[in-house]
Amino acid sequence: MASSAPESPGLARGAIGLREVLFQSVTHMAPAAAVAFSIPAGASYAAGALPLATVLALIACIFVALSIGELARHLPSAGSFYTYASQGIHPWMGFLVAWAYAFAEAFIAAFLFLVFAITVSGTLNTEFGWSTGTWWIWVVLSSLLVFVLGYLGIQISTEAGTIMGVFEIIVFGALAVWLIVEAGSRNTLSVFTTQHATVQGYAGLSGVIAACVYSILAFTGFESAAPLAEEARDPRRTIRKAVIYSALAIGAFYVFTTYAATVYRGPGHMTDFVKLGNGDPWTFLARAVWGVGWVLVFIAIINSAVANANAGANATTRTWFAMGRIRLLPKFMATIHPRFKSPHVAVIVQFVVALVLALWLGFQYTPYTAFILMATIFTLILISIYIVILIACIAYYWRFQRQHANILMHGIIPILGIAVFVPVFLTAAGIPAFKFVGKLAYPISLAGPVVGVWMVLGIAYLIYLNSRHPDRLAETGRIFYDESSTAPVGGTESGDAALSEG
Repeated sequence: MASSAPESPGLARGAIGLREVLFQSVTHMAPAAAVAFSIPAGASYAAGALPLATVLALIACIFVALSIGELARHLPSAGSFYTYASQGIHPWMGFLVAWAYAFAEAFIAAFLFLVFAITVSGTLNTEFGWSTGTWWIWVVLSSLLVFVLGYLGIQISTEAGTIMGVFEIIVFGALAVWLIVEAGSRNTLSVFTTQHATVQGYAGLSGVIAACVYSILAFTGFESAAPLAEEARDPRRTIRKAVIYSALAIGAFYVFTTYAATVYRGPGHMTDFVKLGNGDPWTFLARAVWGVGWVLVFIAIINSAVANANAGANATTRTWFAMGRIRLLPKFMATIHPRFKSPHVAVIVQFVVALVLALWLGFQYTPYTAFILMATIFTLILISIYIVILIACIAYYWRFQRQHANILMHGIIPILGIAVFVPVFLTAAGIPAFKFVGKLAYPISLAGPVVGVWMVLGIAYLIYLNSRHPDRLAETGRIFYDESSTAPVGGTESGDAALSEG
Protein backbone atom coordinates (compact mmCIF):
# COMPACT_ATOMS: atom_id res chain seq x y z
CA MET A 1 0.00 0.00 0.00
CA ALA A 2 1.36 3.44 -0.84
CA SER A 3 2.42 5.70 1.99
CA SER A 4 2.06 9.07 0.33
CA ALA A 5 1.12 11.91 2.64
CA PRO A 6 -2.36 13.35 2.34
CA GLU A 7 -2.65 16.53 0.33
CA SER A 8 -4.66 18.41 2.93
CA PRO A 9 -3.19 19.60 6.23
CA GLY A 10 -3.77 17.37 9.22
CA LEU A 11 -5.80 17.76 12.37
CA ALA A 12 -4.30 19.51 15.42
CA ARG A 13 -1.80 16.89 16.62
CA GLY A 14 -1.34 16.52 20.38
CA ALA A 15 -3.93 19.21 21.10
CA ILE A 16 -5.77 17.31 23.85
CA GLY A 17 -4.88 14.99 26.69
CA LEU A 18 -6.58 12.21 28.66
CA ARG A 19 -9.02 14.51 30.48
CA GLU A 20 -10.43 16.01 27.28
CA VAL A 21 -10.51 12.68 25.47
CA LEU A 22 -12.17 11.01 28.47
CA PHE A 23 -14.88 13.64 28.59
CA GLN A 24 -15.38 13.34 24.84
CA SER A 25 -16.58 9.82 25.63
CA VAL A 26 -18.44 10.85 28.79
CA THR A 27 -20.33 13.72 27.19
CA HIS A 28 -21.04 11.66 24.07
CA MET A 29 -22.76 9.20 26.39
CA ALA A 30 -24.74 12.19 27.77
CA PRO A 31 -25.23 10.84 31.30
CA ALA A 32 -28.12 13.12 32.27
CA ALA A 33 -29.97 12.96 28.94
CA ALA A 34 -29.44 9.18 28.80
CA VAL A 35 -30.80 8.70 32.32
CA ALA A 36 -33.71 11.03 31.61
CA PHE A 37 -34.70 9.83 28.12
CA SER A 38 -32.82 6.84 26.69
CA ILE A 39 -32.98 4.37 29.58
CA PRO A 40 -36.62 5.20 30.54
CA ALA A 41 -37.69 4.28 26.99
CA GLY A 42 -36.84 0.69 27.93
CA ALA A 43 -39.27 0.73 30.87
CA SER A 44 -42.11 0.22 28.40
CA TYR A 45 -40.65 -3.25 27.79
CA ALA A 46 -38.83 -4.27 31.01
CA ALA A 47 -40.96 -2.41 33.57
CA GLY A 48 -39.46 -2.96 37.05
CA ALA A 49 -36.59 -5.08 35.64
CA LEU A 50 -35.11 -2.00 33.97
CA PRO A 51 -32.02 -2.04 36.26
CA LEU A 52 -31.26 -5.58 35.05
CA ALA A 53 -31.31 -4.39 31.43
CA THR A 54 -28.88 -1.64 32.38
CA VAL A 55 -26.51 -4.13 34.03
CA LEU A 56 -26.55 -6.37 30.94
CA ALA A 57 -25.83 -3.36 28.72
CA LEU A 58 -22.93 -2.39 30.98
CA ILE A 59 -21.40 -5.86 30.76
CA ALA A 60 -21.72 -5.96 26.98
CA CYS A 61 -20.23 -2.49 26.51
CA ILE A 62 -17.30 -3.23 28.83
CA PHE A 63 -16.43 -6.15 26.56
CA VAL A 64 -16.41 -3.78 23.57
CA ALA A 65 -14.47 -1.10 25.45
CA LEU A 66 -11.75 -3.61 26.31
CA SER A 67 -11.53 -4.73 22.68
CA ILE A 68 -11.39 -1.16 21.35
CA GLY A 69 -8.67 -0.43 23.89
CA GLU A 70 -6.64 -3.39 22.66
CA LEU A 71 -6.96 -2.29 19.03
CA ALA A 72 -6.18 1.35 19.84
CA ARG A 73 -2.81 0.22 21.25
CA HIS A 74 -1.64 -0.46 17.70
CA LEU A 75 -4.01 1.41 15.36
CA PRO A 76 -4.35 5.11 16.30
CA SER A 77 -6.48 6.68 13.58
CA ALA A 78 -9.31 9.17 13.09
CA GLY A 79 -10.87 6.39 11.04
CA SER A 80 -10.92 4.29 14.23
CA PHE A 81 -13.56 1.59 13.75
CA TYR A 82 -13.22 1.20 10.02
CA THR A 83 -9.45 1.05 10.40
CA TYR A 84 -9.81 -1.68 13.03
CA ALA A 85 -12.17 -3.68 10.79
CA SER A 86 -9.98 -3.20 7.72
CA GLN A 87 -6.80 -4.29 9.50
CA GLY A 88 -8.38 -7.13 11.48
CA ILE A 89 -10.78 -8.59 8.92
CA HIS A 90 -10.63 -7.11 5.40
CA PRO A 91 -10.68 -3.67 3.69
CA TRP A 92 -14.16 -4.47 2.39
CA MET A 93 -15.39 -4.83 5.96
CA GLY A 94 -13.54 -1.63 6.83
CA PHE A 95 -15.49 0.20 4.15
CA LEU A 96 -18.85 -1.20 5.31
CA VAL A 97 -18.10 -0.14 8.89
CA ALA A 98 -17.16 3.34 7.65
CA TRP A 99 -20.35 3.50 5.59
CA ALA A 100 -22.48 2.43 8.56
CA TYR A 101 -20.75 4.64 11.14
CA ALA A 102 -20.90 7.73 8.92
CA PHE A 103 -24.66 7.17 8.64
CA ALA A 104 -25.26 6.43 12.32
CA GLU A 105 -23.35 9.44 13.62
CA ALA A 106 -25.45 11.73 11.42
CA PHE A 107 -28.42 10.92 13.66
CA ILE A 108 -26.97 11.49 17.09
CA ALA A 109 -26.83 15.29 17.08
CA ALA A 110 -30.28 15.33 15.44
CA PHE A 111 -32.02 13.33 18.15
CA LEU A 112 -30.17 15.22 20.90
CA PHE A 113 -31.46 18.49 19.48
CA LEU A 114 -34.92 16.96 19.89
CA VAL A 115 -34.17 16.00 23.52
CA PHE A 116 -33.17 19.61 24.17
CA ALA A 117 -36.32 20.86 22.45
CA ILE A 118 -38.67 18.43 24.24
CA THR A 119 -37.23 19.38 27.63
CA VAL A 120 -37.29 23.15 27.11
CA SER A 121 -40.68 23.37 25.37
CA GLY A 122 -42.27 20.97 27.87
CA THR A 123 -40.96 22.91 30.85
CA LEU A 124 -42.06 26.26 29.40
CA ASN A 125 -45.49 24.75 28.80
CA THR A 126 -45.76 23.48 32.39
CA GLU A 127 -44.45 26.66 34.01
CA PHE A 128 -45.80 29.42 31.77
CA GLY A 129 -48.37 27.79 29.49
CA TRP A 130 -46.27 28.29 26.37
CA SER A 131 -47.25 26.12 23.43
CA THR A 132 -45.19 22.96 22.96
CA GLY A 133 -45.46 23.69 19.24
CA THR A 134 -42.45 25.98 19.64
CA TRP A 135 -40.15 22.94 19.98
CA TRP A 136 -38.60 23.59 16.56
CA ILE A 137 -37.18 26.93 17.74
CA TRP A 138 -35.14 25.10 20.40
CA VAL A 139 -33.91 22.60 17.81
CA VAL A 140 -32.53 25.46 15.74
CA LEU A 141 -30.91 27.24 18.70
CA SER A 142 -29.20 24.11 20.07
CA SER A 143 -27.94 23.17 16.60
CA LEU A 144 -26.41 26.63 16.15
CA LEU A 145 -24.61 26.36 19.50
CA VAL A 146 -23.13 22.97 18.64
CA PHE A 147 -22.11 24.25 15.22
CA VAL A 148 -20.13 27.14 16.74
CA LEU A 149 -18.37 24.86 19.24
CA GLY A 150 -17.37 22.42 16.48
CA TYR A 151 -16.20 25.12 14.09
CA LEU A 152 -13.87 26.72 16.65
CA GLY A 153 -11.86 23.54 17.06
CA ILE A 154 -11.34 20.52 19.28
CA GLN A 155 -9.80 22.31 22.27
CA ILE A 156 -12.71 24.67 22.89
CA SER A 157 -15.20 21.94 22.06
CA THR A 158 -13.78 19.35 24.48
CA GLU A 159 -13.11 21.87 27.26
CA ALA A 160 -16.77 22.89 27.13
CA GLY A 161 -17.71 19.21 27.21
CA THR A 162 -15.63 18.62 30.35
CA ILE A 163 -17.38 21.38 32.29
CA MET A 164 -20.85 20.30 31.18
CA GLY A 165 -20.14 16.63 31.89
CA VAL A 166 -19.06 17.20 35.50
CA PHE A 167 -22.14 19.31 36.25
CA GLU A 168 -24.72 16.82 35.00
CA ILE A 169 -23.14 13.88 36.82
CA ILE A 170 -23.13 15.74 40.15
CA VAL A 171 -26.79 16.79 39.86
CA PHE A 172 -28.19 13.39 38.85
CA GLY A 173 -25.96 11.54 41.30
CA ALA A 174 -27.25 13.68 44.16
CA LEU A 175 -30.87 13.19 43.08
CA ALA A 176 -30.38 9.41 42.87
CA VAL A 177 -29.04 9.29 46.43
CA TRP A 178 -32.07 11.31 47.56
CA LEU A 179 -34.50 8.93 45.81
CA ILE A 180 -32.89 5.86 47.37
CA VAL A 181 -33.17 7.40 50.83
CA GLU A 182 -36.79 8.38 50.19
CA ALA A 183 -37.58 4.84 48.97
CA GLY A 184 -36.72 3.46 52.42
CA SER A 185 -38.10 -0.06 52.83
CA ARG A 186 -38.91 -0.25 49.11
CA ASN A 187 -35.23 -0.77 48.32
CA THR A 188 -34.82 -4.27 46.89
CA LEU A 189 -32.34 -6.22 44.77
CA SER A 190 -35.21 -8.05 43.05
CA VAL A 191 -35.14 -5.34 40.36
CA PHE A 192 -31.95 -7.02 39.10
CA THR A 193 -33.94 -10.14 38.18
CA THR A 194 -36.70 -10.80 35.62
CA GLN A 195 -39.30 -10.96 38.41
CA HIS A 196 -40.65 -7.50 37.61
CA ALA A 197 -40.51 -7.80 33.79
CA THR A 198 -44.28 -8.12 33.48
CA VAL A 199 -45.24 -6.07 30.40
CA GLN A 200 -47.80 -7.93 28.28
CA GLY A 201 -46.08 -9.43 25.25
CA TYR A 202 -42.63 -8.78 26.74
CA ALA A 203 -42.73 -10.75 29.97
CA GLY A 204 -39.48 -12.10 31.35
CA LEU A 205 -36.26 -12.13 29.37
CA SER A 206 -37.79 -10.79 26.13
CA GLY A 207 -38.73 -7.55 27.89
CA VAL A 208 -35.27 -7.19 29.39
CA ILE A 209 -33.61 -7.71 25.99
CA ALA A 210 -35.93 -5.19 24.32
CA ALA A 211 -35.08 -2.68 27.06
CA CYS A 212 -31.39 -3.38 26.43
CA VAL A 213 -31.75 -1.62 23.06
CA TYR A 214 -32.28 1.64 24.93
CA SER A 215 -29.85 0.89 27.74
CA ILE A 216 -27.16 0.29 25.11
CA LEU A 217 -28.23 3.55 23.48
CA ALA A 218 -27.36 5.23 26.78
CA PHE A 219 -23.87 3.70 26.62
CA THR A 220 -23.15 4.53 23.00
CA GLY A 221 -20.52 7.21 22.97
CA PHE A 222 -17.90 5.60 25.18
CA GLU A 223 -16.23 4.55 21.93
CA SER A 224 -16.24 8.09 20.51
CA ALA A 225 -12.80 8.86 21.95
CA ALA A 226 -11.32 6.64 19.22
CA PRO A 227 -11.86 9.10 16.31
CA LEU A 228 -9.82 11.70 18.25
CA ALA A 229 -6.67 9.57 18.08
CA GLU A 230 -4.88 11.94 15.71
CA GLU A 231 -5.53 14.93 17.99
CA ALA A 232 -4.71 13.23 21.31
CA ARG A 233 -1.37 13.10 23.04
CA ASP A 234 0.01 9.55 23.30
CA PRO A 235 -3.12 8.11 21.64
CA ARG A 236 -2.09 4.47 22.05
CA ARG A 237 -2.52 4.85 25.81
CA THR A 238 -4.97 7.74 25.97
CA ILE A 239 -7.69 6.26 23.75
CA ARG A 240 -7.56 2.92 25.54
CA LYS A 241 -7.94 4.52 28.96
CA ALA A 242 -10.71 6.86 27.84
CA VAL A 243 -12.99 4.20 26.36
CA ILE A 244 -12.56 1.79 29.28
CA TYR A 245 -12.78 4.36 32.09
CA SER A 246 -15.82 6.09 30.60
CA ALA A 247 -17.73 2.83 30.08
CA LEU A 248 -17.00 1.68 33.64
CA ALA A 249 -17.68 4.96 35.41
CA ILE A 250 -20.78 6.05 33.52
CA GLY A 251 -22.06 2.47 33.43
CA ALA A 252 -21.98 2.38 37.23
CA PHE A 253 -23.72 5.77 37.24
CA TYR A 254 -26.48 4.41 34.98
CA VAL A 255 -27.08 1.35 37.13
CA PHE A 256 -27.17 3.47 40.29
CA THR A 257 -29.59 6.10 38.95
CA THR A 258 -31.87 3.55 37.26
CA TYR A 259 -32.04 1.55 40.48
CA ALA A 260 -32.88 4.74 42.40
CA ALA A 261 -35.77 5.67 40.08
CA THR A 262 -37.14 2.12 40.07
CA VAL A 263 -37.23 1.61 43.84
CA TYR A 264 -38.57 5.11 44.46
CA ARG A 265 -41.34 4.77 41.90
CA GLY A 266 -41.89 1.07 42.73
CA PRO A 267 -41.13 -1.84 40.35
CA GLY A 268 -44.84 -2.37 39.75
CA HIS A 269 -45.32 1.20 38.54
CA MET A 270 -42.52 1.43 35.99
CA THR A 271 -44.43 0.50 32.83
CA ASP A 272 -45.68 4.07 32.40
CA PHE A 273 -42.55 5.66 33.84
CA VAL A 274 -41.60 7.26 30.53
CA LYS A 275 -44.95 9.12 30.42
CA LEU A 276 -44.44 10.96 33.71
CA GLY A 277 -44.04 14.72 33.53
CA ASN A 278 -45.21 14.86 29.91
CA GLY A 279 -42.33 12.62 28.83
CA ASP A 280 -39.78 14.09 31.26
CA PRO A 281 -39.91 11.63 34.20
CA TRP A 282 -36.76 12.72 36.00
CA THR A 283 -37.86 16.33 36.25
CA PHE A 284 -41.14 14.94 37.60
CA LEU A 285 -39.23 13.00 40.27
CA ALA A 286 -37.14 16.06 41.11
CA ARG A 287 -40.27 18.14 41.63
CA ALA A 288 -41.59 15.47 44.01
CA VAL A 289 -38.53 15.30 46.27
CA TRP A 290 -36.62 18.56 45.72
CA GLY A 291 -39.37 21.10 45.12
CA VAL A 292 -37.84 24.10 43.39
CA GLY A 293 -34.61 22.10 43.07
CA TRP A 294 -36.11 20.55 39.93
CA VAL A 295 -34.55 23.50 38.10
CA LEU A 296 -31.11 21.92 38.59
CA VAL A 297 -32.30 18.72 36.91
CA PHE A 298 -33.81 20.71 34.05
CA ILE A 299 -30.52 22.55 33.52
CA ALA A 300 -28.57 19.27 33.75
CA ILE A 301 -30.73 17.64 31.05
CA ILE A 302 -30.51 20.46 28.53
CA ASN A 303 -26.81 20.83 29.33
CA SER A 304 -26.37 17.10 28.72
CA ALA A 305 -28.24 17.24 25.42
CA VAL A 306 -25.98 20.01 24.12
CA ALA A 307 -22.82 18.32 25.43
CA ASN A 308 -23.81 15.01 23.84
CA ALA A 309 -24.69 16.65 20.52
CA ASN A 310 -21.36 18.47 20.64
CA ALA A 311 -19.40 15.27 21.32
CA GLY A 312 -21.41 13.42 18.68
CA ALA A 313 -20.62 16.15 16.17
CA ASN A 314 -16.91 15.80 17.00
CA ALA A 315 -16.99 12.06 16.29
CA THR A 316 -19.10 12.52 13.15
CA THR A 317 -16.94 15.20 11.59
CA ARG A 318 -13.66 13.39 12.35
CA THR A 319 -15.04 10.23 10.74
CA TRP A 320 -16.25 12.14 7.68
CA PHE A 321 -12.88 13.93 7.52
CA ALA A 322 -11.05 10.59 7.57
CA MET A 323 -13.34 9.19 4.85
CA GLY A 324 -12.89 12.29 2.70
CA ARG A 325 -9.13 12.02 3.10
CA ILE A 326 -9.12 8.63 1.42
CA ARG A 327 -11.90 9.58 -1.06
CA LEU A 328 -14.64 7.36 0.31
CA LEU A 329 -16.54 10.62 0.67
CA PRO A 330 -16.01 13.73 -1.47
CA LYS A 331 -12.52 15.15 -1.00
CA PHE A 332 -13.80 18.50 0.28
CA MET A 333 -14.88 16.74 3.51
CA ALA A 334 -11.18 16.54 4.42
CA THR A 335 -10.69 20.32 4.29
CA ILE A 336 -9.12 21.75 7.45
CA HIS A 337 -9.66 25.30 8.71
CA PRO A 338 -6.29 27.12 8.56
CA ARG A 339 -6.75 28.79 11.96
CA PHE A 340 -8.94 26.50 14.08
CA LYS A 341 -7.62 23.19 12.67
CA SER A 342 -11.17 21.88 12.61
CA PRO A 343 -12.63 19.94 9.66
CA HIS A 344 -14.88 22.93 9.10
CA VAL A 345 -16.51 21.76 5.87
CA ALA A 346 -17.54 18.51 7.57
CA VAL A 347 -18.79 20.62 10.51
CA ILE A 348 -21.00 22.67 8.16
CA VAL A 349 -22.38 19.56 6.42
CA GLN A 350 -23.03 17.88 9.78
CA PHE A 351 -24.92 20.96 11.01
CA VAL A 352 -27.20 20.99 7.96
CA VAL A 353 -27.86 17.23 7.97
CA ALA A 354 -28.64 17.06 11.71
CA LEU A 355 -30.91 20.11 11.59
CA VAL A 356 -32.87 18.80 8.60
CA LEU A 357 -33.30 15.34 10.15
CA ALA A 358 -34.50 16.74 13.48
CA LEU A 359 -37.02 19.11 11.93
CA TRP A 360 -38.26 16.73 9.21
CA LEU A 361 -38.84 13.72 11.46
CA GLY A 362 -40.04 15.88 14.35
CA PHE A 363 -42.82 17.30 12.18
CA GLN A 364 -43.46 13.96 10.43
CA TYR A 365 -44.20 12.19 13.72
CA THR A 366 -43.79 13.93 17.07
CA PRO A 367 -40.51 15.13 18.59
CA TYR A 368 -40.44 12.24 21.07
CA THR A 369 -41.33 9.57 18.49
CA ALA A 370 -38.72 11.03 16.12
CA PHE A 371 -36.16 10.85 18.95
CA ILE A 372 -36.91 7.19 19.63
CA LEU A 373 -36.88 6.27 15.92
CA MET A 374 -33.53 7.95 15.23
CA ALA A 375 -32.09 6.61 18.48
CA THR A 376 -33.10 3.07 17.53
CA ILE A 377 -31.54 3.42 14.06
CA PHE A 378 -28.35 4.71 15.66
CA THR A 379 -28.27 1.92 18.25
CA LEU A 380 -28.90 -0.81 15.68
CA ILE A 381 -25.94 0.36 13.61
CA LEU A 382 -23.67 0.78 16.64
CA ILE A 383 -24.50 -2.72 17.89
CA SER A 384 -23.60 -4.07 14.45
CA ILE A 385 -20.30 -2.19 14.53
CA TYR A 386 -19.59 -3.37 18.06
CA ILE A 387 -19.98 -6.98 16.91
CA VAL A 388 -17.60 -6.36 13.99
CA ILE A 389 -15.05 -4.73 16.32
CA LEU A 390 -15.19 -7.71 18.67
CA ILE A 391 -14.49 -10.01 15.72
CA ALA A 392 -11.74 -7.68 14.47
CA CYS A 393 -10.03 -7.74 17.88
CA ILE A 394 -9.81 -11.53 17.75
CA ALA A 395 -8.63 -11.60 14.14
CA TYR A 396 -6.11 -8.75 14.39
CA TYR A 397 -4.30 -10.10 17.43
CA TRP A 398 -4.12 -13.70 16.25
CA ARG A 399 -3.08 -12.64 12.74
CA PHE A 400 -0.66 -9.78 13.38
CA GLN A 401 0.04 -9.53 17.11
CA ARG A 402 0.41 -13.17 18.04
CA GLN A 403 3.22 -12.38 20.52
CA HIS A 404 0.84 -10.08 22.44
CA ALA A 405 -2.32 -12.21 22.09
CA ASN A 406 -3.90 -14.00 25.03
CA ILE A 407 -6.96 -16.18 25.24
CA LEU A 408 -8.85 -13.96 27.71
CA MET A 409 -8.51 -10.50 26.14
CA HIS A 410 -8.44 -11.62 22.53
CA GLY A 411 -10.69 -14.65 22.69
CA ILE A 412 -13.09 -15.15 25.60
CA ILE A 413 -14.04 -11.50 26.22
CA PRO A 414 -14.86 -10.68 22.55
CA ILE A 415 -16.84 -13.91 22.17
CA LEU A 416 -18.88 -13.18 25.30
CA GLY A 417 -19.55 -9.68 23.99
CA ILE A 418 -20.83 -11.06 20.70
CA ALA A 419 -23.10 -13.48 22.56
CA VAL A 420 -24.70 -10.63 24.51
CA PHE A 421 -25.11 -8.27 21.55
CA VAL A 422 -26.63 -10.70 19.03
CA PRO A 423 -30.11 -11.01 20.65
CA VAL A 424 -30.24 -7.24 21.20
CA PHE A 425 -29.34 -6.69 17.54
CA LEU A 426 -32.09 -9.08 16.45
CA THR A 427 -34.62 -7.21 18.60
CA ALA A 428 -33.64 -3.78 17.26
CA ALA A 429 -33.67 -5.11 13.69
CA GLY A 430 -37.08 -6.74 14.15
CA ILE A 431 -35.83 -10.26 13.46
CA PRO A 432 -37.61 -12.71 15.84
CA ALA A 433 -35.06 -15.49 15.42
CA PHE A 434 -35.63 -16.74 18.98
CA LYS A 435 -38.67 -16.95 21.25
CA PHE A 436 -37.24 -14.36 23.63
CA VAL A 437 -36.79 -11.79 20.82
CA GLY A 438 -39.79 -9.47 20.56
CA LYS A 439 -40.63 -6.96 17.82
CA LEU A 440 -40.60 -3.22 18.46
CA ALA A 441 -43.74 -1.17 17.82
CA TYR A 442 -44.35 0.99 14.72
CA PRO A 443 -42.83 3.40 13.69
CA ILE A 444 -39.81 2.32 15.72
CA SER A 445 -39.89 -0.94 13.77
CA LEU A 446 -38.83 1.06 10.70
CA ALA A 447 -35.29 1.12 12.08
CA GLY A 448 -34.43 -2.31 10.66
CA PRO A 449 -35.62 -1.60 7.09
CA VAL A 450 -33.97 1.86 7.06
CA VAL A 451 -30.62 0.41 8.09
CA GLY A 452 -31.08 -2.47 5.65
CA VAL A 453 -31.64 -0.11 2.71
CA TRP A 454 -28.60 1.98 3.66
CA MET A 455 -26.36 -1.08 3.84
CA VAL A 456 -27.62 -2.35 0.46
CA LEU A 457 -26.61 1.00 -1.01
CA GLY A 458 -23.26 0.61 0.73
CA ILE A 459 -22.70 -2.81 -0.80
CA ALA A 460 -23.50 -1.40 -4.25
CA TYR A 461 -20.98 1.39 -3.68
CA LEU A 462 -18.46 -1.16 -2.43
CA ILE A 463 -18.81 -3.15 -5.66
CA TYR A 464 -18.25 0.03 -7.67
CA LEU A 465 -15.15 1.01 -5.67
CA ASN A 466 -13.73 -2.49 -5.87
CA SER A 467 -13.95 -2.45 -9.66
CA ARG A 468 -12.95 1.19 -10.29
CA HIS A 469 -10.99 2.43 -7.24
CA PRO A 470 -9.67 -0.53 -5.21
CA ASP A 471 -6.89 1.71 -3.85
CA ARG A 472 -9.49 3.69 -1.89
CA LEU A 473 -10.72 0.54 -0.19
CA ALA A 474 -7.17 -0.42 0.71
CA GLU A 475 -6.70 3.00 2.32
CA THR A 476 -9.28 2.15 5.00
CA GLY A 477 -6.49 0.30 6.81
CA ARG A 478 -3.99 3.12 6.63
CA ILE A 479 -2.75 4.90 9.76
CA PHE A 480 -2.36 8.66 9.24
CA TYR A 481 -0.28 9.18 12.34
CA ASP A 482 3.08 10.85 12.86
CA GLU A 483 5.10 8.37 14.88
CA SER A 484 7.81 10.94 15.62
CA SER A 485 5.55 13.59 17.12
CA THR A 486 4.37 11.87 20.30
CA ALA A 487 6.72 8.91 20.71
CA PRO A 488 3.96 6.28 20.97
CA VAL A 489 4.62 2.96 22.62
CA GLY A 490 4.18 -0.46 21.12
CA GLY A 491 4.06 -1.24 17.43
CA THR A 492 2.40 -3.30 14.81
CA GLU A 493 3.47 -6.26 12.85
CA SER A 494 0.99 -5.52 10.10
CA GLY A 495 2.63 -3.84 7.14
CA ASP A 496 -0.35 -1.60 6.50
CA ALA A 497 -0.54 -0.44 10.11
CA ALA A 498 3.04 0.75 10.06
CA LEU A 499 2.24 3.49 7.57
CA SER A 500 2.17 6.99 8.94
CA GLU A 501 1.73 10.48 7.70
CA GLY A 502 5.24 11.39 8.72
